[in-house]
Amino acid sequence: MKRMLFVAAALAGGLLSLPAAAAGRLATVEIYDRAQNRTLPVYLHQGRHYVAGNPGNEYEIRLRNRQPGDLLAVVSVDGVDVITGETADWQQSGYVLGSRQSFGIRGWRKSLDRVAAFYFTALPDSYAARTGRPDNVGVIGVALFRRKPEPAVLQAPPRLSRDAESAAAPAAAERSAAGPAAEDSGSAAGMGAGAAQKPARLGTGHGRNETSVVTYTEFERASTAPAELITIYYDSHRNLAAQGVIRTPVATRPDPWPVPFPGRFAPDPR
Repeated sequence: MKRMLFVAAALAGGLLSLPAAAAGRLATVEIYDRAQNRTLPVYLHQGRHYVAGNPGNEYEIRLRNRQPGDLLAVVSVDGVDVITGETADWQQSGYVLGSRQSFGIRGWRKSLDRVAAFYFTALPDSYAARTGRPDNVGVIGVALFRRKPEPAVLQAPPRLSRDAESAAAPAAAERSAAGPAAEDSGSAAGMGAGAAQKPARLGTGHGRNETSVVTYTEFERASTAPAELITIYYDSHRNLAAQGVIRTPVATRPDPWPVPFPGRFAPDPR
């Protein structure tokens, strides 16, 4: 059995707003733009979920357990585990959510009470790229596990896994003093002439240090494979529009518009 970290009730007790844009079945996942104070809409394209991020904006991954029992959520951003900072694997640490419970993951976990905020940024400034792992930038993953049946216990707040006890603070470099990078126009150092003609992909940075309290709890998984795997891809609005993920509506109605009640009685046909 492994111990998991759980989020303090002060941060996780209230239910989060969950519009239809949330993805997931056992639990719902939202991407919340903290700068704009809104949940980003999810676009479904060729069977995949996408959100458009705004460069420089901090964001939060919001989870809500829809089940009557506990769930373990192992979360990755850009192919990196959000707790340990290691290359992501669903056997790693995760947050445990009690029945119908919600929690917002605001950053890379640095300790039991601190995180480094997530923010959208150009790929070279992303945490994954700055730690030598740029290949999977642009994707958020949530692997959900049910708890192995055991004697009934009092519900505890959300939690993290035992693996995090020895690696809760990723050893990556802190975000540069220059602050969040604006959307890359192709002039970043190291980019070739061909790349300059193509907008840079969006990634997730290692931002400011802020409070996010968690503690440990025990959690034994009911299976070695996830009960559900939720994947959300993200990029800038411009890039998603260029890929056909976001489409501009095309007006198809005739002019003038039809009138629903043009007369009182039915005339004879011509």
